[in-house]
Amino acid sequence: MKAQFSPNFEKAGGLITAVTVDADSGDVLMVAYMNEEAFQLTLETNKVHYWSRTRSKLWKKGESSGNMQELIEMRVDCDLDAVVVFARQTGPACHEGYKSCFYRTVDSDGNLKENAERLLTPSEMYDGGKR
Repeated sequence: MKAQFSPNFEKAGGLITAVTVDADSGDVLMVAYMNEEAFQLTLETNKVHYWSRTRSKLWKKGESSGNMQELIEMRVDCDLDAVVVFARQTGPACHEGYKSCFYRTVDSDGNLKENAERLLTPSEMYDGGKR
C-alpha cells in the first residue's frame, strides 16, 4: 500500500535528508539519505531503509551487519524535504562500531576527541572477526 503522504524528493535530486535518532535516549545516531523507495519501504516494513550515495543503491540498515533499525516514528520538516526517524537500534548504528556516528567532539582548537566507547570493530560486525 503506497503512503498517502510523500516528501518532496525533487528538491535535492530525488533524495531527502534523514536524521536518525534513538527513540529511547534521544541521541542522534546517524544522518543519511532516503529516496522515494527507501521512504516507502521504511513505512511498509518498519525497518529503516536508506539510499547510499556512495554505492548508488538502496540499503536496509543492518542488512550486512545485523544492526537493524526498527521504525518507531517519522517526522517531516516544514519544507517537506527532510525527516527525523525515531528508531530502536540493534547494536551499533555506526559502521565504525560505535552506538552513534557522532562519536567524536570537536574541541576549541579544532581537534577531534572520542566521546564514546567502540562497541564492536568493523570486522566483528561485517565478517564475524575474520579479517
